[in-house]
Amino acid sequence: MENKQFDYIIIGAGPAGLSSAQYAARGGLKVAVLEASSSGGQVMQISELENYPGLYPATDGTSFTENMINQAKAFGAEIYTETVTSIDKRGNLFTVKTKNNSYSAPTLLIATGAIHKTLDIPGEKELSGLGVSYCAICDGPFFPNKKIFVIGGGDSACSEAIYLSGISKDITIIHRRDSFRAQKAVVDKMLSLGIKTKLNSIVTEIKGKQKVESIVIKNTITGTTEEIAADAVFIFTGMSPQTDLVEMLEKDEAGYIKTNENMETAVPGLYAAGDIRSKSLRQIVTAVSDGAIAAHCAQKYIQENC
Repeated sequence: MENKQFDYIIIGAGPAGLSSAQYAARGGLKVAVLEASSSGGQVMQISELENYPGLYPATDGTSFTENMINQAKAFGAEIYTETVTSIDKRGNLFTVKTKNNSYSAPTLLIATGAIHKTLDIPGEKELSGLGVSYCAICDGPFFPNKKIFVIGGGDSACSEAIYLSGISKDITIIHRRDSFRAQKAVVDKMLSLGIKTKLNSIVTEIKGKQKVESIVIKNTITGTTEEIAADAVFIFTGMSPQTDLVEMLEKDEAGYIKTNENMETAVPGLYAAGDIRSKSLRQIVTAVSDGAIAAHCAQKYIQENC
């Protein structure tokens, strides 16, 4: 097994990882980015990226990612399609192993992100980006005054329903239980805005050809079903931070990695950035910022400790 030496290893090639790669490589560090599949993460699902500051007119997530990859490579970052199997630290050196190689560096960034929990129902995957969304801030503005359904019962679902109520007055939130799990104050505010509710209900299918056209709802008590016209479905049933490689790190109650404002974890030289990190807003712009800060702090760490 070949061992490759670097100054800075980044696991994850989403906006946080690619931003960090660009800043670190431009700053003179030898950088390796390891990504198990295609680069870009959740950004690749965006058909029109219109809320990234300075990026106008809108572009698609694939083009945005390709530009980030080319930019990072232009400054010298090396990007590998590798599935990481383990991380170890001995002394001041991290060793990251894959099936065929190992990579070593004094600094390491975890930018493996988080994935949305899905409903796994017919039509969800096929209509993702065509009316099915997991981000109200990202996609809500595409549906002004449209018939919007929100699925979920926690703080995120209720908060996103509140946000969407500023875009459309026809908002319905669907929850499988008879009461919401969200904080009472959030629920009270949501209801005061005239957002409709369907409790004890689940969505069993999302229908449409080129876009969302309707949803099938099943009552969990009576078992009856109904098909309702819909323009958009926003799913907020939770997120799963991808922390399998660093289970030893301290996390918040939702499972996200705790860092300080410098993206530093409790392990010296180990950083976390992007959606995997505990923070208040998960957007491309905040992920890119996290990555840049991590790169800056990694460079400073190397200067002071290596």
